[in-house]
Amino acid sequence: MTVYFIGAGPGAADLITVRGARRLASCGVCLYAGSLVPRELLAECPPDARLIDTARMDLDGITAELVRAHEEGQDVARLHSGDPSVFSAVAEQMRRLDAAGVPYEVVPGVPAFAAAAAALKRELTIPTVGQTVILTRIAQRATPMPEGEDLATLGRSGALLVLHLAAGYADRVVRELLPHYGADCPAAVVAMASRPDELVLRGTLDDIAGQMKEAGVVRTAVIMVGRALAAEQFPDSHLYSSERERPCLPDERTPDPVESAGDGASLS
Repeated sequence: MTVYFIGAGPGAADLITVRGARRLASCGVCLYAGSLVPRELLAECPPDARLIDTARMDLDGITAELVRAHEEGQDVARLHSGDPSVFSAVAEQMRRLDAAGVPYEVVPGVPAFAAAAAALKRELTIPTVGQTVILTRIAQRATPMPEGEDLATLGRSGALLVLHLAAGYADRVVRELLPHYGADCPAAVVAMASRPDELVLRGTLDDIAGQMKEAGVVRTAVIMVGRALAAEQFPDSHLYSSERERPCLPDERTPDPVESAGDGASLS
């Protein structure tokens, strides 16, 4: 039997992947983060599935449920908000399943920063403006950040910063980034991305913290800071440029090697 770590997406129930929904529908047990995963997703589970809210459980309790289901011959859906690859705490769960000899599979989901960018209607990588996106958080009431990954250090790059788990500390974020980005640097906040109560705030480092306080945003929000958020004057991407030399394709079914390269193929 298999444990499936499934990315449930940023909030909207219909942003789970097709694969994720199919895995969910085939599992007799589902562990989900009740405070983050939309309840509507649980309707995808089999009618007789055992549903376990992990909101008040610790790692030992969660692991015990995963192992128990495996021993009972049940496939298990472990629903995590967003995508399991970032800030999901699946690494320690997988480590324990490895020790217990329990097989697992990871099903990716739509990450919160992608839903936030969609809400802002912005591409985060803009030709000649910014080609680097840093996903990070701050260490306030959580595991300490590794050396060299503090905001002051990361801010020196000038790259677009995407901050998770930082909504309650907006003043600190602004204070540490101002010396590197400047008060006029574009900033945005998306709270409850993709949900019915989604809230979008746009401004600069100078005023974004004040906007967040006025709106009462203290959790479940992504903070973005960087010039790419407001870039308007920039050259077109190289991918579709008339100046780019294109290969001869006698067979139209043969893909353009640049266009088919996947994420980042725009060579912008």
